[in-house]
Amino acid sequence: MDNTGIIENNKTQMRRGVLEYSILLILASGDEYASSIIQKLKDVNIIVAEGTTYPLLIRLKKLGLLNYRWEESTQGPPRKYYMITELGRQQLAGLDAAWDELSSAIASIRNGIDR
Repeated sequence: MDNTGIIENNKTQMRRGVLEYSILLILASGDEYASSIIQKLKDVNIIVAEGTTYPLLIRLKKLGLLNYRWEESTQGPPRKYYMITELGRQQLAGLDAAWDELSSAIASIRNGIDR
């Protein structure tokens, strides 16, 4: 694997690592259906496959971080809208703190290294 392939693989792994956090952030702003969540992730270059997102949404629901409701759609079958729960908001607050701590640590390292 050349250097470009290694970098792309690392970027993919980093995106996967923040996927749960990103979904909770999206849902903290309002209820969304799965394909809308996927599109919002794609809009900010967090490219994910449906095969990754749907199992994660199910897992987050089982953990009590999300809930859902069915809503009729004017453009096809009913849609399952996901919403963040109170437990999900608590998890999000913890992830916010962890993100701030990690990004601060990385910034410190980057600023201390001569390139």
